[in-house]
Amino acid sequence: MTEKGTHTLSNTSTPAESTPSSTRISPIWIVLGVVFFLVLIAGIVLSVTVMVNNPGQTETIRDIMIIFMAFEALIIGLALVTLLVQLARLTNLLRYEIGPILEATNETIGSLRGTTKFLSDNLVTPVVKANSTFAALRRAIELIDFRRSK
Repeated sequence: MTEKGTHTLSNTSTPAESTPSSTRISPIWIVLGVVFFLVLIAGIVLSVTVMVNNPGQTETIRDIMIIFMAFEALIIGLALVTLLVQLARLTNLLRYEIGPILEATNETIGSLRGTTKFLSDNLVTPVVKANSTFAALRRAIELIDFRRSK
């Protein structure tokens, strides 16, 4: 409870404290990133040194990597062929199955539009006019009766 004349502040944080914690990067992540980067550089330097000192082993690793890259290119090529086949099937579906459905839907909408226009012109409009005429007559009769009763 607060007494009259005293005010309590619910938010007394400074602008630095009011920023969400998700936008600030924790110092531990920065340290881990720097350590990871340094270990990566050290690993590259060590592997280059080992490769220079052992050329026979380097050739073996190179040959294995060439085989791996050829296998990877084969898999990517198969994936691209599959993608092209699926794209051709989708195009065929859109052209020969979805297209006629859309055309039939447009024709149906056109017929529905004509039907609603016809009903509006020949049924709804005369009924509304007749109702408004009857309402005007009823009001006129009420006004005439009101004047006679006085």
